[in-house]
Amino acid sequence: MNLIHWATGIMLAVAALLALARMVAGPTVLNRALANDVLVAVIVCTLGLEAVVTKDTATLPILITVSLLGFVSTVAISRFVAKDADEQVAP
Repeated sequence: MNLIHWATGIMLAVAALLALARMVAGPTVLNRALANDVLVAVIVCTLGLEAVVTKDTATLPILITVSLLGFVSTVAISRFVAKDADEQVAP
């Protein structure tokens, strides 16, 4: 079982690094927002893996808080982009 935990941790680390690379290289705000969503999902999965490995529920409030923060940031970015797009279309 320890091998599975290590393999999962390595895959999550690779996913986080790829998401960070996309955040840096993303040509548009939407690409960066999507990379941010992926990074938040990876962090949530990592916290879940940590809770499973340690068999401790102390990280669950942190997991819920990070999930809520990711959702609110996605909504804020999408509203900002939609508002910006409306201003560019108007004459």
